[in-house]
Amino acid sequence: MRKGIHPDNYRMVAFKDMSNGDVFLTKSTAKSKETIDVEGVEYPLIKLEISRTSHPYYTGKLKLVDSAGRIDKFKSKYAKFKK
Repeated sequence: MRKGIHPDNYRMVAFKDMSNGDVFLTKSTAKSKETIDVEGVEYPLIKLEISRTSHPYYTGKLKLVDSAGRIDKFKSKYAKFKK
């Protein structure tokens, strides 16, 4: 591997799947302003809409994930054009 191209600031970060509430810890350089308490230790929090615990490929279940309310936002935005 080439030297000097990889970041040195890896730290433990909590990733939370917003569709099912699953939280997992891994090392990352991702920046976050939010934190979460996991087993008495505070970690930076990165929110995900889908992860390995909710993705249909890994779970074998087809599920519509609309955690951000995209459908409602679309309908309200274009309701004024409806005749």
